[in-house]
Amino acid sequence: MRNMIQRVKTVVIPATAVAKTLKTDIGDIPVEIPRDRNGTFEPQIIPKGQRRLSGFDEKILAMYSRGMSTRDIQEHLRQLYGTEVSGDLITRVTDAVVEELHEWQHRPLEEFYAIVYMDALWVKVRENGHVVKKAIYVVIGISWEGIRDVLGIWLHNSEGAKFWMQIVSDLQNRGVQDILIACIDGLKGLAEAITSVFPQTQIQACIVHMIRNSLKYVSWKDRTALTNDLKRIYTAVNIDDAAQGLEAFEKQWTKYPQIAPMWQRNWEYVVPFLAYPKAIRRIIYTTNAIEALNRTIRKPLKLKASLPTDQSVLKLVYLSLKNLITSKNKGWRMPVLYWQEARSQLMIIFENRIPKEEKI
Repeated sequence: MRNMIQRVKTVVIPATAVAKTLKTDIGDIPVEIPRDRNGTFEPQIIPKGQRRLSGFDEKILAMYSRGMSTRDIQEHLRQLYGTEVSGDLITRVTDAVVEELHEWQHRPLEEFYAIVYMDALWVKVRENGHVVKKAIYVVIGISWEGIRDVLGIWLHNSEGAKFWMQIVSDLQNRGVQDILIACIDGLKGLAEAITSVFPQTQIQACIVHMIRNSLKYVSWKDRTALTNDLKRIYTAVNIDDAAQGLEAFEKQWTKYPQIAPMWQRNWEYVVPFLAYPKAIRRIIYTTNAIEALNRTIRKPLKLKASLPTDQSVLKLVYLSLKNLITSKNKGWRMPVLYWQEARSQLMIIFENRIPKEEKI
């Protein structure tokens, strides 16, 4: 019986591999393609007979833009292609995007933007043997057609009005002549930096930032009730009702004495949108564009404890943004919601500042 079982056992013949050299965008790479005895194995990534692998550097850049480290990319390529790729080669491929980044950062901009969002987020960078925090500045513009565009990214040691002044001047030097509305966070001096270059621009404090800054002081059990009371301020019918809402809030929430004064200090920049019709309010208040952008930037950054250089930060951020903007993300390239109605209202409110060619 045992002999019978042994006779019917399937004989497993180990797979072999055939070596060949692929011509790629970064030079020749030797690979080993698995091969079974009957020749039934069909490679999917490198089909039979293929001697050239195009787009190899794009694959490296795609992995890099998603926060993969050089070691992770090496391991991934080794598993896919059975070949070792040096860290220097990966660095050369990613460094090649620096020139493209420079051209993008200095490209001419449109002369007129209806709305501009300005924000900053933090990243950890290794510098002189220490890990320090630096600010990534981001500016999004909405054209008269309602199309969003990232106007630029900048990196600096801190978030401050002085550097924002340089950014606003850079926008002007690249062709921007007028901005109707600028949505900003509550940074002191930022509004003055904008109006010093674009004196007619209407400054609007970002309500989302105001809410977040308010909630820094609040315990979890009070957040829902306090947020609802804040909502009565920024959804008021007019400025007088908003002021009454703030006064009632201050009396109600004496246990958090820091919040109401913060809103009062920024009051002149908090309430301008209350004078606008509902469609414009929605666009100004809704920060989906900047929030989506920040999520795109933060996602690969979260995978890294810190980055080695400023250039590595800008490369990673730029490639992340490039994936968002140039991918098949129809939502990013389509006009923002309620834009047609909002544009008609903007044309009435800012009639004398709308360029003639935009009125057509």
